[in-house]
Amino acid sequence: MLQKFDPRNNDIKVWIKDRLYPRHEAKVSVFDSSVQGGDAVWEGLRVYPEGIVCLDDHLNRLLASAKTLAFADIPTKAQVMEAIDKTLKANGMNDDTHIRLTLTRGEKITSGMDPRLNQSGSCLIVLAEWKPLVYDNNSGIKVISSSQRRNTPQFLDSKIHHNNLLNNILAKIQANVAGKDAGLMLDERGFVAELNGSNLFALINGVVYTPFAHACLPGITRKTVMNICRNNEIKCVEADLSLSEFYNADGVFATGTMGELTPVVEIDGRPIAKDHPDLVQVLGLFKDSIRSFCQPLKG
Repeated sequence: MLQKFDPRNNDIKVWIKDRLYPRHEAKVSVFDSSVQGGDAVWEGLRVYPEGIVCLDDHLNRLLASAKTLAFADIPTKAQVMEAIDKTLKANGMNDDTHIRLTLTRGEKITSGMDPRLNQSGSCLIVLAEWKPLVYDNNSGIKVISSSQRRNTPQFLDSKIHHNNLLNNILAKIQANVAGKDAGLMLDERGFVAELNGSNLFALINGVVYTPFAHACLPGITRKTVMNICRNNEIKCVEADLSLSEFYNADGVFATGTMGELTPVVEIDGRPIAKDHPDLVQVLGLFKDSIRSFCQPLKG
């Protein structure tokens, strides 16, 4: 399911560092750390008329990731919210919108890896696009397990929501070659971690399971699903889960800001039902309640 260009995005305004630029003028320096080493952190935000889904959670994770990477001159939450607000207003957006929020370490005085070369502060990018959910949630997606293992904290902590996504991109390439929608990544022990771009859940005998967030991003949508389940007295458990358990699950779905909740209908050629009552219930509860998690921009 390859995303297509939306003509509405041809003339969007993009926030870079401290002001808005027309799309075709929106650029960062070749000396920016995102170009030099993928040295940046990011968030994906979904916009509804009621506000931005789980805004505080996303901003907290962005700033925590920047602190972990020892960024200098990290903007405050209020400053980031102001930039988002100005970007959305400039583009007339309040629905059907996805924001790619990026914070780079900033521009270097000369090419090199050393963060001490970054002497002009971090660079905030707010890229808001007209973008509906990227998957057809009626048909679901087909995935294939990848030979590319997901990073664990001993190599690079998945709790850092960083821009160096080559680990995931290699898994996506394998899925593309196989003609599937996504690559399913295992951890270094062989347990399921996540898809190359989203978290995974399996429904087994009335219980909703999701892998421990050791080798996967503890996603905001993942957290929202777990809260919805618990608020509706549906047992939701984190566990080490094997491919066999996913193959034989009553239902499987992926979660993420770009697609929200998407049924997985095939893993490695094994069909997975998309109409099991337990799966239909969870998907319905999410759809009915997601807007209650929206937070308006303040200021």
